[in-house]
Amino acid sequence: MRLGLAANRLHHNQRDAALFRWLRACERGVRELALGLHAVGRTHDGIVRAGLLAGYDGLQRYPYGREGGLMKLVAEVVGMGPERTLDGAIYLIDPVDPSSIFPEAVALKRQCVIHGKPFISTVASARDWIEMERVHAGFAPDPGADDLLALEKQTLALIAHDAMKPQMLAFAAEHFDVLSRFDARVATGTTGQRLNELAWSRGWPAGREWVQRYQSGPMGGDAQIADLVLEHRCQRAIFFEDPHVPRQHEADIQLLERAVTTVTDEAVCMTSPRVAARWSEAVRLRARSQ
Repeated sequence: MRLGLAANRLHHNQRDAALFRWLRACERGVRELALGLHAVGRTHDGIVRAGLLAGYDGLQRYPYGREGGLMKLVAEVVGMGPERTLDGAIYLIDPVDPSSIFPEAVALKRQCVIHGKPFISTVASARDWIEMERVHAGFAPDPGADDLLALEKQTLALIAHDAMKPQMLAFAAEHFDVLSRFDARVATGTTGQRLNELAWSRGWPAGREWVQRYQSGPMGGDAQIADLVLEHRCQRAIFFEDPHVPRQHEADIQLLERAVTTVTDEAVCMTSPRVAARWSEAVRLRARSQ
């Protein structure tokens, strides 16, 4: 597998920066998976300076961002032939760095969502993804990832835009056992109501909500859940976005996404039904192997 890799300046400009915290936790997993990391210039240079992934052939250097490095990652997520196609991207975002909203940064996420590939924007998401792929590859669970998979202590947000609500309901029905392991679930208006109706049809106690409902997205539900994330009361979000339809409440959507990146070591976010399903399957496999 090959992933694009980039990090805003905050996340690679000091020894304990987010990029290096992730690699120190997951370098063994990267090597076990023989993961190709196609790193934009300064991100690559920071890894080398930190002495991480030393001698690892899977680390490749791309041009600096100002020279088109991030743009090249976008094209390779879409696909540029067998030797130039990425399986997703890790982009560790500083939410107050202006470059995080440059067109190429926005396009990188959008193309990952369109093509059903992982877009990983936090340290917690990157750690979680490595462990998920290790489990699928048959490696023994990493005890260092146990905190990420302690679902019984976590709150999960389930959010879907209008065109994606059927996929969210299908996902919840297929993975109801895994999602029910969470200590709590939250959702915005209509999505929450439909998920509760699904849960009741599956035998969840009548009159007891499976998910706690907040306002609809346009009425501020995304902002309410963003506040939970910032207060460390919501640790994981599954957010099925429709990348093709302009949203009047785009600012609210971005607010939730920026909240996740603000608490980068704690919050995991998945934006693709395919990625979310693969994660849920890994949770089951990991539980059986322990």
